[in-house]
Amino acid sequence: MCIGQNRYEIGQWRNCDAGDIISRNRQKLMTQELPSITELRRLSAPTPTPQALAWHGNALWMGSRDLRRIYEMETQGWTVRHEEEAPGIPWAAVSTGEDLWFTLGEGPEDDRYLRRYIPGQGFSGTERIACPDLTGSYLSYDGEHLHLSQWYKHRILKLESSGGILRAIEVGAEICGHVFVDGLIYVLRGTEQGDEDWRIARLDPSQGTPEIRDLARVPFACRSLTFDGEHFWTNHRAANETVSFALPG
Repeated sequence: MCIGQNRYEIGQWRNCDAGDIISRNRQKLMTQELPSITELRRLSAPTPTPQALAWHGNALWMGSRDLRRIYEMETQGWTVRHEEEAPGIPWAAVSTGEDLWFTLGEGPEDDRYLRRYIPGQGFSGTERIACPDLTGSYLSYDGEHLHLSQWYKHRILKLESSGGILRAIEVGAEICGHVFVDGLIYVLRGTEQGDEDWRIARLDPSQGTPEIRDLARVPFACRSLTFDGEHFWTNHRAANETVSFALPG
């Protein structure tokens, strides 16, 4: 798939010229030369198809794509503290301090909405925000604004409280997770096509046009990214596993 191609153009390889192919091959070679992440723990998820992932308080929150349920996990003993049904497919989650926000896919078209979740109370019946063009997946939070990524548009959107777009940050590849750490954005970017090719990169959103630096390969089909204050977490959805990892070096 050409860089910049949207989801309605999948398979239209005739639109890619030789320059696109050379660029993609060079990009893949550069990715292969990167060191891999250091896996610290690989745990069986409490649910099939673990998708959403967020660190909140002292627990890891997870959402199942296929079961449409969310789970609060105690990570030391890897036990479920709480679980409940979500009002849609929980594609992504992020902590905003006192509560969480989820990206939910709703209806037969999987239209995307942001929904506030209050631990101990449940999903808000009123705080529901339509994603731009009803598309979007992964979430991060800078301490003031939610950031929503759009997989096929290769960008992260900084949102105002009503869901309007304040800024778009181009990432240059498909996005399967991002998180703020010390003011910087760490993002999982790459391609889902073929054998799936992913790496974790870093950018500084304070820059007008952020320079994106790839840091390490993620040698499996990762989904979602969060940080517990010390280590990163992601899901290996196809294997029904959740992985804690560190950057090399």
